[in-house]
Amino acid sequence: MSENVARRGFLVGGAVLLATGCTSNEPAAAPSSAAPAPAASGNDQPGEKVVIGFSAPAADHGWIAAIAKNAEAAAKQYSDVEFKPVEPTNDINQQISAVESLIAAKVSALVILPNDGQQLNQVALQATQAGIPVVNLDRVFPDKLAYRTWIGGDNYGMGVAAGHFVGRKLKEKGVSDPVIVEIQGIATLPLTQDRSKGFADALKTYGFSVTAKQDAKFTVETGNQVATSLLQAHKKIDALWNHDDDQGVGVLAAIKEAGRNEFVMVGGAGSLNAMKEIQSGSSVLQATVTYSPTMASSAVRLARLIAQGKGMSDLVENQVPQSITLASETITKENVEKYLPLGFES
Repeated sequence: MSENVARRGFLVGGAVLLATGCTSNEPAAAPSSAAPAPAASGNDQPGEKVVIGFSAPAADHGWIAAIAKNAEAAAKQYSDVEFKPVEPTNDINQQISAVESLIAAKVSALVILPNDGQQLNQVALQATQAGIPVVNLDRVFPDKLAYRTWIGGDNYGMGVAAGHFVGRKLKEKGVSDPVIVEIQGIATLPLTQDRSKGFADALKTYGFSVTAKQDAKFTVETGNQVATSLLQAHKKIDALWNHDDDQGVGVLAAIKEAGRNEFVMVGGAGSLNAMKEIQSGSSVLQATVTYSPTMASSAVRLARLIAQGKGMSDLVENQVPQSITLASETITKENVEKYLPLGFES
C-alpha cells in the first residue's frame, strides 16, 4: 500500500471483517513467506556479520502479515545476518519505543515500515544520527535525512497498469462509451489519490474516463457494501477497478451475489485469492496489478548490503541507491503461474 496510512488495520493484504484493517487476521499463506532466492552474485557470499532490526505494524491482515514473513524469510537465507524483529504494533508510541530499543541495542541496520511516517520520522532521525542506516519500507518518512534508502511500491503505476489493461480490453471489444467504475481504498489518502490519478491518466489515452468511484476503506465488509451499491446504481458496467485485493474479497462476493458478469474487473496488490480467481478463467476478475509485499524481502537484502558497505552487483555504482520504486506488474491468466509463489492470502 503506500504512505503514512493505516493499510490497514495498510494494501493488502480470510474473511474476517475489520473496521480498521484491509481484511484478515489470518496469517499469510505459505507462498507469501517464501522469499525469492537470492540471485547468484558475489554479494551473496557470506561477509561481515550484521544485525538487522525490523519494525512493522501488527499483522492484522494479509499484506502486512506477508511483509513480516517475507522479511524474516529473506534474513534466514544469509548466514551473516542476525534478524532482530521487535513486537509488531499498531500503536504509534509503542512502535517508537520498539525502534528506540533497537537503536539502544546498536543494530547494524534498521528496516522500518512505520505505522505513520510523519509520526515516526523523529525516531528514524535518531537512528541515522546514531550511525544506524535506516531502510524505509513503503510508507515514507517525510525527512530524507531520516533514512538511507527508501523502497516501496508505485501507487500511481498501479493505476496506470490497471487503466491500460481496461483500456485495451474495451478497445478490443469495440466499446466506445464505456461505464467504468472504480472502488478505492480510503479516498483521502495520498496513496489512493495517486492510484486514481494513474488510472484516470491511462484511461484518457484511450478516450475513456471513470463514470463513478467510491471508497471502501480497505475492508471486506465495506468492499461488499460499496460494490453492492455500485451494482445497483449501474445496470450495465463495462469495467471495474478495485484498488485492493483484500477488500476485493467483499467486492467479488457482492458481484457473485448479484449474478453480474458482463464486465471486466481488475484487482490491486496481487493476493493469492485474486490470482486463483484469475487462474480459474471463470471469474470477472481477469487481472490484478501488483503492490507486492515481497518488497520486505528486498528491504532486508538492501539493509544487509548497506551494513556491509556493498553496492548492488548489477549496478556500476559502489553504493545502494537512495530510492527504489518497484514497478506495478499486471498479472493475467497468461502469466499468473509465475506470480503464484509471491501471492499472499487475504
